[in-house]
Amino acid sequence: MMPLVSVVILNWNGISLLQKFIPILIKYNSCNYQIYVIDNGSTDESIDWLEKNYPNDIKLITLNENYGFAKGYNEGLKQINSDYYILLNSDVAVCDKWCEPLIDFLEKNKDYAALQPKILSFNNPEYFEYAGAAGGYMDKWGYPFCRGRIFNTIEKDTGQYDDITDIFWASGACFVVRSSIYNQLGGFDERFFAHMEEIDLCWRIQHLGYKLACVTQSKIYHLGGASLQYNDPRKLFLNIRNNYLMLYKNLPPYIFKKVYKVRHFIEYLMILFYLITGKFSNIKAISLAHKYFKKLKYFYNPNINPHTTKFLYPRSILIDYFLRNKKKFSKLNFSMSNTQSQTKKLR
Repeated sequence: MMPLVSVVILNWNGISLLQKFIPILIKYNSCNYQIYVIDNGSTDESIDWLEKNYPNDIKLITLNENYGFAKGYNEGLKQINSDYYILLNSDVAVCDKWCEPLIDFLEKNKDYAALQPKILSFNNPEYFEYAGAAGGYMDKWGYPFCRGRIFNTIEKDTGQYDDITDIFWASGACFVVRSSIYNQLGGFDERFFAHMEEIDLCWRIQHLGYKLACVTQSKIYHLGGASLQYNDPRKLFLNIRNNYLMLYKNLPPYIFKKVYKVRHFIEYLMILFYLITGKFSNIKAISLAHKYFKKLKYFYNPNINPHTTKFLYPRSILIDYFLRNKKKFSKLNFSMSNTQSQTKKLR
């Protein structure tokens, strides 16, 4: 019996992206997936355009306001009955047979709960894309990075990361997850609003004993920066606030206290840099991030599995990148399979 697969797009005033990428998604529907669009209270003509052009191809779920990425998906997915959710950004172009390797892997490997494909740049297809590349990781101080992208160094895809491998987090640009696990965990933490909610969910998945992988036989092309530009102070605020919230929730308390002190010191250095360069809005963003984190940290996860800390990169990615000049993932000599069982291959 074929599993039920739902490709779910969250939209907010994104009619231009829908017009560009929806036809591509429909064209390459070889997996026989159902397409849903959750509209997050749009005020443009998104709903009218979808109803007029794709009344039979797309199921529309309308929300009465913009709930952000986390709550928007949670509210919409309550109305979808499926075995697998593929949460797909509205600015993603898929290609032929992109879906089958992902679902096939999950069907054959029951100890894996979530995946991502290889994510390439829509504007520069020979290169990886910033938000996910060939799978996400995190260092011991809570800084995320990817195979194919560390900070702002984005590698050209030459097949160097074409193996299927265990990862710490899967990108929200194309997040493939078992619906049963998503619902068991209550979905995304809605306090995040947007940014890093997928990393938090991936960490919580690992607390349950499940694994994640990047299945590179599947690839997509991500435009990127469609919601907030990478250098936007609002993005800096969300990334710092949400990163602290994620660490607070998922690290044992004695480890979090140490990480929090180190991160404070690093952010003081960031503030000094922004003072010198005159980026005062970024200083305000950092200050507000700390303020609002303290307001949000009322929830503590009693089901923390300390074993998951073994899957963190054991060094500082900041030191390796900026001082040791290790700009590429391959230079780090790191693999989660050193601490997890060997990744299973497609058979």
